[in-house]
Amino acid sequence: MFSLSELVPLNQHQNRSKLLKPWWEVFMDYLVVLMLMTSVLTCTEQLSRDRVVCLPLDPSVTANTSNHSFSTRDTESKTPSSKQPMQIQQDAVPPNLHSAARGRRTHLVYQQYVYISQVCYHEALPLCSRFFPYMALLQSLVLLASGSFWLHFPRTSARIEHFLAILAKCCESPWTSQALSHAARQENIREKEAERQPARPPPSSPSPPVTRTRRSTTDSGTDSPLLRRSNSVSSAVPPSPCPSTLSRGSTVSSGSLSSQGCSPGSKTSVVVDSPRQVMSLDKSDGEQARALFERVRKFRSHCESSAVIYKVYLVQTIFKLLMVTLIVSYTIPLLSNLSFTHTCHPEEPTLVGYAAFDCIHVLSSLLRKLLVAYLTLLGLYGLLNVYTLSWILHSSLQQYSFHSLKELRSLRDVPDLRNDLAFLLHMLDQYDPLLVQRLSMFLSPVGESRLLEESLERHWGEEKLRAMTSVGEDGCSRLQLVALPRLPPALFTLSQLQVLKLELIKEARFTAQVANMTSLRELHLYHCTAAVDPSALGVLQERLESFHLTFTQASEIPSWVLSLRSLHELHLSGCLSSEGGVGRCWALGSLCRLHHLRVLVIRGMLQRIPAEVCEVAGSLARLEIHNEGTRLLVLTGLKRMVNLTELLLQDCQLQRLPSALLSLTKLQTLDLQHNNLRTLEELLSLAHLRRLSCLRLAYNHVVVLPASVGVLRGLELLDLSNNQLQSLPSALFTLRLLCRLLLAGNLLEELPMEIKSLQLLTELDLSGNRLEKLPPELFSGCLELRILNVAHNCLSSLPCGIAALNKLCRLDLRSNSLEELPAELGCCTGLHRGGLLVEDWLFLSLPPHVRDFLNRSCSNSGAYSEDRSRPESDSFPYFSPTQWSFSSALESQI
Repeated sequence: MFSLSELVPLNQHQNRSKLLKPWWEVFMDYLVVLMLMTSVLTCTEQLSRDRVVCLPLDPSVTANTSNHSFSTRDTESKTPSSKQPMQIQQDAVPPNLHSAARGRRTHLVYQQYVYISQVCYHEALPLCSRFFPYMALLQSLVLLASGSFWLHFPRTSARIEHFLAILAKCCESPWTSQALSHAARQENIREKEAERQPARPPPSSPSPPVTRTRRSTTDSGTDSPLLRRSNSVSSAVPPSPCPSTLSRGSTVSSGSLSSQGCSPGSKTSVVVDSPRQVMSLDKSDGEQARALFERVRKFRSHCESSAVIYKVYLVQTIFKLLMVTLIVSYTIPLLSNLSFTHTCHPEEPTLVGYAAFDCIHVLSSLLRKLLVAYLTLLGLYGLLNVYTLSWILHSSLQQYSFHSLKELRSLRDVPDLRNDLAFLLHMLDQYDPLLVQRLSMFLSPVGESRLLEESLERHWGEEKLRAMTSVGEDGCSRLQLVALPRLPPALFTLSQLQVLKLELIKEARFTAQVANMTSLRELHLYHCTAAVDPSALGVLQERLESFHLTFTQASEIPSWVLSLRSLHELHLSGCLSSEGGVGRCWALGSLCRLHHLRVLVIRGMLQRIPAEVCEVAGSLARLEIHNEGTRLLVLTGLKRMVNLTELLLQDCQLQRLPSALLSLTKLQTLDLQHNNLRTLEELLSLAHLRRLSCLRLAYNHVVVLPASVGVLRGLELLDLSNNQLQSLPSALFTLRLLCRLLLAGNLLEELPMEIKSLQLLTELDLSGNRLEKLPPELFSGCLELRILNVAHNCLSSLPCGIAALNKLCRLDLRSNSLEELPAELGCCTGLHRGGLLVEDWLFLSLPPHVRDFLNRSCSNSGAYSEDRSRPESDSFPYFSPTQWSFSSALESQI
């Protein structure tokens, strides 16, 4: 059983499919129904009354009868006056009811008549008289099925149903009426401005007619049926031609067009609404409109890929025309075979006594009239098919251009359509052009932009953006926006914003309003397609100092980036190769206009230092290349960067120190971490780098540290963490200026006593080695030591003299073989506030007064979670006392 709810969609589909039927299709449907009714009537008559009536033919009797009648007819013609009184007298005499039968006696009984009628029906009656009604019924059914074949074909019905559903949604959406009203309002504003020009003479009549003849209903978006329908307030609004109701959009355009009847010379004040005064959509309507824009975009890309509907409709029209031609070709000759009388010669005359019979078909006259009517309807049907075929061939149905809408300046961006979508719009245009205009509102990029702007203004106002703004450690105000369709207009009102981060924004556009962001200095773009108006580009060129760009392909890099002449820092992260693979070719372009660029950070896959980078060698002070594991083969471009003070080459798969470093005489920091360095024999060649103070070689494969490290007299930081060092040369301890020595993650078994020579040492990281003891000279010579990390070693005891390190504020003794802690730790007053890292059970080995001192110091300073006066360490992060106690307790449980 079918429920009523299941039958409703079928009825809706039938009603919606009428929108795609032009007038000739509707006329042909009626003609087919009339032909079907004619054929059904003929079949019904033939089944109920189809028979013949036969009389025997006797040649002699026929001749005598004919001669007698001929003589009688002559006699009557000769003496008409004499016969007339006699006839009157005979008529006056009443008939004798008991008189004898007259006529020719046939000597046949009723059964013989029935037999003769049946035999002569099949022998004498032509085939066209017997089977024409059934053929007409079959032909009508074929034409009826082929008339709507293109609407029900599997490959076309899905697209048509989807199109009709989208059309219904477009007509229901309040955004449609709002967009039409906005377009009409803008057009009226332009027309009124043109009418107010002084060159135009004033009108003679006080109220000129409102009717405009320069545009028709179908050729103008302003005088469309929708606007004409709402032109009068008092008139009743007729039902919309759309299958869906238009309740919320019918009153929008009436207010905007109510001033059309006012003359330019009249004193009546005309209030013109600004674009921001149009009806604003609520949240649900806005989301529905945005979803409908996306749905129309996907349907357009799907339908424009092929022309299946157009081809099926063309084949259907040709098939119907061929069917009509075939039917007419064999039906017209059948008219000559239809007659009232037939002569029948039965095969066995002995049964009836006669050799020939004169028969008449009862339905001959009716069949002739129905056949003529059927052929007339068929001829009209064929003429309409000829018209349809000529319309298809002479019209470019695979291309659709919105000529009428393009007369409105605000809708000139509606694109031209092709293939199946264009054909459907042509068919819909034959029904009602207003429906095409309503659908075009969701094909306009400008309309979609307006919708997004209204949505962003509603959901991302100035108050919300200010609430999302945070202040970083450097005191700069920051704002991060993620996954928005575009930039909210309220963003350009944040005059105090200094750092702006945009992530996953598809259509970010900087307009002239960016001039209001007077404090903007830093811009981050993470996978954003950003466009800049010419008026806004000048503002960014003057104010932006730091620019961070993360992308996937080099084609995503905006061209305006290379014109930011005030830029000091440029961070690029992505594939900088024009080939899309490992970088052989620099695809960014020339950097010659970045005259003030001092910091360049590249995160990509390069095989050489690009020559374009050398264009800014005069101003560049810091260069960072994170090569993501790709081997950097050619570094000759470094020789031209003589003003570099900081160089960072990470994940470049370097096996030796580059020879190009010899030219960088001003270099102060050299970072070669995360490479494949195995030997440091080239350290001797760096002796003339007098300003080199920081050398980071962590995360490599260095086995031996050569004695030539002693030539680097100016080193203040040396990082050799996570290598394979087993011993340290004595030349290392001749670096008197060394303040930070990081040797974590190596294979060191002992620490030389020459460590006492590093009297300026403030941080020493020996964690993750194989040390069994520490030399006492460490505590007696390195009195400036503030951070000491010896975790994850094999220490069994601490030497005496640790109390001399009165500046020690961080000490990590975890994961060693210590059994007790010296009481001298109580003299290191800087170890309070969480500076001592040790297991909880080992901490209990301290004397009670030392524990009380450290605990009291921790509790008294618990309100201070951070001591800004203490130096930061790369391997020794600072934690609060509660965090240290939790870590100690957790390790003790493990």
